[in-house]
Amino acid sequence: MSDPAAITVALLRERLAGTRAPDDPTDVVMPAGTERWPRDVRERILQSLQPAGVLIPVLDRRGQLSVLLTQRSAELKHHAAQVSFPGGRMEADDTDVVHAALRETHEEVGIPADEIAVIGYLDPMPTVTGYAVTPVVGVVSADVPLRLDRTEVEYAFEVPLPFLLDENNERAAERQYQGRTVPTVEFHYKRERIWGATAHMLVEFRKHVLK
Repeated sequence: MSDPAAITVALLRERLAGTRAPDDPTDVVMPAGTERWPRDVRERILQSLQPAGVLIPVLDRRGQLSVLLTQRSAELKHHAAQVSFPGGRMEADDTDVVHAALRETHEEVGIPADEIAVIGYLDPMPTVTGYAVTPVVGVVSADVPLRLDRTEVEYAFEVPLPFLLDENNERAAERQYQGRTVPTVEFHYKRERIWGATAHMLVEFRKHVLK
């Protein structure tokens, strides 16, 4: 297993080289740990999923890598006031979920698609709000200025990539879903709590990178 502190952009590209965008963006893979969820809860989550895409933006500051995340507005209908990756559901004009992820990233945080080097993909993952989310991994120059859409994003922040790749920083947790208690995972970095689907995506990302 690789040392999280030694991960470079070149190594990220190598580890993700065999990944592909999904042919069917609703063909989801349940994240690790959800096998302990009650069967009826798992079945309920998998019903009528809508395709969506998010970007895992890796910022490169002269070899010092970090991941950009956003704190979503408290006024949003879904995932309000949660930490998330930029992204959203696939619209009629999107050619695929990758296009959706890049379009939404531009709309939410102002990073244009031509400033993002897509280097890999994770399997689509279901969310409790009815989406099948495909994480797209992209390298972004740290020099690109952010322009936040304040109707969707309260603020953005960075977490060092080695922190997120260190399994010692993953915390076991529980959450309530429709009156049931289910196990989940979290990351706590400074004052930020990264939980829910975003935390599960980071766990899957780590598995690809540190294999």
